[in-house]
Amino acid sequence: MMDAAAELYDEIAAELDRAAAHARTTAQHFRDGDVPRASAHAWALQGHLREAQAKLDAQSREHARRSQP
Repeated sequence: MMDAAAELYDEIAAELDRAAAHARTTAQHFRDGDVPRASAHAWALQGHLREAQAKLDAQSREHARRSQP
């Protein structure tokens, strides 16, 4: 179970790394005045954030199912 949890958090970290890369690319495109490319990367950034959040949501729901009040 601990290995599965560790793997999940590795996956979340990888999603957030990809999100950060898109954020940096977005910033550079805005600096260059390339709004369409900046916007495309901003959407990709949002997608990676949502993927990471979905993984956290699933993990928290699993924790809630197993938790005893």
